[in-house]
Amino acid sequence: MHIRPAIVVLLLAAAPLALVSCDKSPPVQEAPKISPAKSVVAQHAHSSAVQAVIWGIAAVNYDLMLQEMLTKTSAKQNEVVYWSKPMNWKNQTLTPNPDALYFMIFFDTRNGPIVIDVPPADSGSFAANIDTVWQMPLEDAGPEGADRGAGGKYLILPPGFKGTTPKGYIAIQSDTFGGFALFRSNLPSHGDSDVAKSAAYGKRLKVYPLTQAGSPPETKFTDAIDVLYDATIPYDLRFFESLDRIVQNEPWLTRDKAMIDSLRTIGIEKGKPFSPDANTKEILAAAALEARDFLEEKYEAGFPPFFPGARWAVPAMPDLVKAGSSGYAESDIYPVEARALTYSIGYVGIKRLGTAQFYLIAGADKNGGALDGGRTYRLSVPANAPTAQYWSATVYDRKTHALIKDLERASCASNSSEVQKNADGSVDVYFGPKAPAGKESNWVPTDPNGKFEVLFRLYGPQKPLFDKTWVLPDIEAIQ
Repeated sequence: MHIRPAIVVLLLAAAPLALVSCDKSPPVQEAPKISPAKSVVAQHAHSSAVQAVIWGIAAVNYDLMLQEMLTKTSAKQNEVVYWSKPMNWKNQTLTPNPDALYFMIFFDTRNGPIVIDVPPADSGSFAANIDTVWQMPLEDAGPEGADRGAGGKYLILPPGFKGTTPKGYIAIQSDTFGGFALFRSNLPSHGDSDVAKSAAYGKRLKVYPLTQAGSPPETKFTDAIDVLYDATIPYDLRFFESLDRIVQNEPWLTRDKAMIDSLRTIGIEKGKPFSPDANTKEILAAAALEARDFLEEKYEAGFPPFFPGARWAVPAMPDLVKAGSSGYAESDIYPVEARALTYSIGYVGIKRLGTAQFYLIAGADKNGGALDGGRTYRLSVPANAPTAQYWSATVYDRKTHALIKDLERASCASNSSEVQKNADGSVDVYFGPKAPAGKESNWVPTDPNGKFEVLFRLYGPQKPLFDKTWVLPDIEAIQ
């Protein structure tokens, strides 16, 4: 995608779809067509609602994760929700990493600045990012962040903060009251001892109000490892309910004020309850599906290839990278559609992409065919992968961009001691409904009844990746 600084998702980690339940995903709904007989006012409301989805998806993505924490766990804002083991399919956030331990802080600065106290990288390390509600990166933390691995106290300042920033803090000014920090506690391996060490390191994080910095209270940690944590994008009325929460709780940013009247057209207005009538609900439902189809078409068109002529791409358009690098400060660019595409795939903005981690996505094989869960594929990862830590290849449901439900594992990673290497140091990774004979340790299962996508991560990426002297081949169908 880029050199740095930049904005990306992760999770790292694209196509819009309906919210899925615990069961297998239902068929994708067709977007109802608006009849020409509908009034001009109704057609205008429909268009406004489509644009609202495209404009608001980054913030809704954030809100969906926050609401899952608030309703499915005992955790609250300004605490830590975490996954004590490599996550399984019950974590239904968008393209999460099952080869690191996740620690998340949803902060709220409405009552004043919040401190996130990060430990030094001694017994472990973080690849961490701190974002606004709109998933704009405020700062990175850890060895490749502002503290450079020495640890530090990150001070998140609320919008319009007029006080004096005390010495000894890494002060970051937010333009939203809310936001979140994603701390990935790195795993040397998947062994029980290393997992326990990574979890213990993560629990050295501290979160507290600046007003209590003299005697910080104990930070509360809530383990969500067994929680069905579903933050996939719902292209229905729930999307607008989430968007309304953003409008009610966050200040209008100058760049977004053109949306005030547009949202009022569909019943979303600061200071007023969102209670659409039956006719408006019908309009919103149709618009949400149309926005989903729009983003689906954008996803199918693809991102610019990272390697010439290859299928692998960074999941962010160049315009978004450029705009995000400046915090949308450039006067002649505001790539709302590109932002929507990226945050329909994953979440989190990264300020220094290409330092702590880098991402490549593929939804098609070498010949351009969609990755089909009923077939078997091979990815041959060349020797000497340019990474200081590890690489991983993770499979996601093509419709939801979450881990495929009910499958025992989702990735093959070089930090697993079970992975078999070839004589030349390369590694063959297999994707399919059944493991090829003798290749179980290098196999990632797929759902034979659906399509999938693969995210290739490099943690601690190195120069040969960026100058492209090391090239990741495309995925090949072998059956």
